[in-house]
Order: sequence, then C-alpha cells, then structure tokens
Amino acid sequence: MLSPKDLCGIAYLPRLIHAGVKCFKIEGRMKNPEYVATVTRIYRKYIDMVLNEQEFIIDENDVNDLMQVFNRGGFSSGHLSDNPNSEFIFSEKPSNCGMFLGTIKGYHPSKGHITLKLQSPLELGDSISVEREDGKYFVSELMQKNQNIKNAGTATEVTIGRMKGNIHVGDKVYKMTSKSLTEKARQSYETQENKKVALQCKIAIKKDEPIKMKIYTTNQQSISEIYRHINIEVVSDTIPVDALKTPISVERVIKQISKTTNTPYFFENITVLLDDGLYVPSISALNELRRTALEKLEKEIENRMMRKLPDIQEESLETVTYIPPLEHPNISLFLRNIHLDDDYTKLDQAKIHRIYISLRQMVEKKYSNIIHYLAENYDLYIYLPTIVKGNYKNIIVNSLEEITKQFPIKGFVISNIADFEFLQKYATNYDLIGNYSLNVFNSHTLEEYSHLGLSCITLSRELNQEGINEMIHNSNVDIEMIVYGNLPIMATNYCFLGKSNRCYPDCGMNCHKNNTYYLKDRLGFEFRVIPDDLQTVSLIFNSKTLSIATHAISVNFVRLDMIDETVDEMNEAISKAYQRERLEGLQYTSGNLNKEV
Repeated sequence: MLSPKDLCGIAYLPRLIHAGVKCFKIEGRMKNPEYVATVTRIYRKYIDMVLNEQEFIIDENDVNDLMQVFNRGGFSSGHLSDNPNSEFIFSEKPSNCGMFLGTIKGYHPSKGHITLKLQSPLELGDSISVEREDGKYFVSELMQKNQNIKNAGTATEVTIGRMKGNIHVGDKVYKMTSKSLTEKARQSYETQENKKVALQCKIAIKKDEPIKMKIYTTNQQSISEIYRHINIEVVSDTIPVDALKTPISVERVIKQISKTTNTPYFFENITVLLDDGLYVPSISALNELRRTALEKLEKEIENRMMRKLPDIQEESLETVTYIPPLEHPNISLFLRNIHLDDDYTKLDQAKIHRIYISLRQMVEKKYSNIIHYLAENYDLYIYLPTIVKGNYKNIIVNSLEEITKQFPIKGFVISNIADFEFLQKYATNYDLIGNYSLNVFNSHTLEEYSHLGLSCITLSRELNQEGINEMIHNSNVDIEMIVYGNLPIMATNYCFLGKSNRCYPDCGMNCHKNNTYYLKDRLGFEFRVIPDDLQTVSLIFNSKTLSIATHAISVNFVRLDMIDETVDEMNEAISKAYQRERLEGLQYTSGNLNKEV
C-alpha cells in the first residue's frame, strides 16, 4: 500500500524560516473546519515563537492535538531531512488512525461492555474505533468501578458501554475524535468577530431626485493600502415622494444602510442628507443601493489586487506568424539505463540528433566504453537528477570535472534551478538544456530561463496541444517536447526495497542485482520502481507508455525516454517519432495532450 504518513514539519520551522521561507502551506483537502482550525492554531504558535526569537520548545500536548485531528499511522518528516526516511509509508491503513487508547482487557457481549486501561484521556462525546470494526462508536456510557463518570485520565481503567460488533479481548482501541478539542476548534472560528474594514458613507435623499450613495475611506495609514483612496458612487432608480403620513427619518435610513453583517465591511460614519417631508416608496431600495455600492467596491478591490504582468505586445491570432514544423523533427534520446548487453552501434544514427545519459551512469566505470562510443558519434549531454540531496552535491562537483575531461561532452540537461550554481564554470563552453522538471508552462518562464542561458527547453508534461503550440509560437529558444516513454509520476525519499526486504539500517544494494521492481495497484497495473541506494530517492514510473504524434504540433525538437527498451524497440519508437507518428495499442497513452489545463 502506497500510503504516506501525514507530514509534520513543526521541528523544521526554525530552519525553514531562517532559510528565507515566507509562506507555509497546510494541506487540508477533504478535511473539516475543526482540522483547519487546530492545525493553523498550532503552527501559528510555533511560527510566532521563531519570529519573536523565543526559545523553541515543542509542547507534547500540541503534537497530540495534531495527531488527534488526523494522522495516518503517526507522523513523518517527509522529505525535509537529508536522511533516508524509512518510516515514510504506513502500510496498515490508508485513512485516519486516531490516537491509541488501549487494549481491551475484558468484554461482556450481552451487556456491551469493554474494559481497558487508558493510554489517552477519554470523555463522554468522544468517538472511538475498534481494531476489527470499520465504523466508529460515540462514547455515551463511561464507567469506573461501576460508577458512571463524564471523563477519565491516562492510566485509568474504565468500562465503555453500548459496544456491539466484532469485538474481542486483545483488540486495540483508538480515539478517533475528541469532543473537547472539537469544541475548542469550533469556538476559535464561530465565536470570534471577523475583522471588518471601516467605510464612510454619504446618502442623499432629495426631492424629485434619484437617491444617491457614496462610500469612501479616510485614507489613514492604519488602513491597508488596497483600501486607500476608495471613492464609490451609485444612483438608485427610486425617487422619493411626498409623505402622506409619516416621513422617513434619518435614523431609519442609517438602520437600513448599516446592515453589513454578512460582508467584510462596516460603516464607521453615515451622513444622511434628507429633505423634509419625504417618503421612500420601497424601503428595499435602500438595501439594494447598499448592496450595489458594496459590489462595486468589491470589484474595485479585485482590480487593485490583480497581478500586473510585464507589458507585452498583445498579438491577435491573425498576426501570429505560423511557423510550420519541419518534415522530420530533431530527436533527443534519453537513455535512463545503459545495458551492457545491448549493441548501441545498431541505433538508427541518421535519425538521432543528441543523446542524454544520467550523471549516475556517467560516473560508473563499467559503462565507459559505451559512453565513449556514444560521445564520438552523437552530441552527448549529461542528464542531472531532479533531486540533489546534500550528500550528492559533492559527488556532482567532483564528478563533473573528471567526466568533462574523459568524454567529449556537448552540454548538460538541467533538472533543478540549483543546477545553475553547479554549472557556473561550464556555462560558457557547454550547451544548457532545461528539463521538463523546470515546469515551463508559459512564455514568461521561457523568457526568464533563456536569460539564464538555456539554449533549449523541454516543456512541462502538463501542457496540452493548444498550450504547446502557443508556447512554440512565442519562444525565442528551441522548444523540446517529450513524445515517448514511461515517465516518472513520483519521486520519493523512501526506499521501497529497504522496507519490504528489511535492508535497514544497512543497505545491501539489492537494487543493483539485475532485478526489476514494480508496485501493483488494485486494478493490476504495474508501476516500475527504480531505487537509488546513493540518494535514497525512488522513482515511480507510469504503468502506460507515452506516445504522441506531432503532425498537428509545430515542434521541431522531440525527446524519447528509454528505460529497458532493446535497441530494436528504440529504433521502432525513433522511426515513429521521426515520421511524427505514434505507436498504437492499449499500453500507450497521449498523456495530457488532449486534456484541458
């Protein structure tokens, strides 16, 4: 089961903040408001602790609260540490595990009583689950020595009533929700007054004239910049009439205009300019006037907050110069794995423009003869890894000098923005190609990377056909597109072999024993896993092979990624790509080519 434990990064907050991180993201997909309230409260506490330069001590009660609102087999530090994360996956359960409450010591089926010694506090209204049951029970009967109680502390032996189902002595019991923690979370957002922006208002109700309303701000420094110099005016269709009995009063007008409960605003001052003896035929006209004014204000604020992109000459589709694709594209071949028993002299050399080889294989002596042959017959590029951990940086720095002396390298494929630092001394004499992992998704990103020195950029795999063509038309550098291969769908700082084969703490390098490894999903699809004993970064690859035809795409550089293909299989894929065609069959996919982005 590929089910990661929940990430808890509190211990890393000081280092992350001191490293310059300005914003922290909390994942709350499909979580309830109580989860969000609890997590934000606790992380806010420790972020402020760092910012205020207080002694950073983590309270165990806060960690327990985080565990209680949701955890999947405990917490993990994810990929925040350079060290291999052997506890990244929880294989027993893919959903919330709750807090371990204790083990059942006694069970009375006819009465529905279970007895256990508590490992965590428990109170009426909490919910619990039992090891063999899928659902959960709400604690409505709690006893100690046959006496009903409302709550019990840790290390107390209690009896919980009204328990029926697949329950046995020795089963583990978990507290799934805490009534007190839930109530605390709810109070934090239900009983607190929302912060509102102060507005000024003038409303004019004049004889024989439409009702007019103006809202504005005082422009004080205490007001956020986006609310300064606000000046909104609206005019109603309603014209006041002479009152037959009781004319409308200033107090009644203020009462109606002040109804801003469900908005982020309030009127600090309302000035009413009211002629004597007038009546407003429909009091709802005042409500509509207020709503219209605030909606106009919202639109103004939205316009102010909208990000302004650099001024770029807008061209209509009619003025874009269409550059038709070459009859045959230039082909780049990425050999993720080099196989000693393959005859690379049989590659279709006439159709291949350049070859990429991973840094990991470039440094291995056993591949030296093959790499020499490839370097002498093709433009050869070193493919740098997407993730570079601390222990790998020195290897890169030390290896590049030796590799560039040993082989006639044409350039580098940059997979991470940090690679620009590694390659400073090589940037002048070698080509730099941007990998898809740089996530080039729009023309602004293209322009920035071209300024950094990239001569060719591989587009994001998330783009569809329309987006790809638009990028090509607006690019001043060569654009490359991946059109074939079983591509990575996940990189994880976790060794699946280390867990299943119990390699920890000593790595037996089972991943280098000519074996092939897969993860199988519930539908039977197999996802190739390639581990890395050096960085402990495992790559998981799509079960289906990408294959894209480029007749309708004006790209002139295409890339094919190979893992275990034989030379004959490579040549077949190369031939199809050269003709701008795709391989057909159920094992092939077009990726995001025809999807909405």
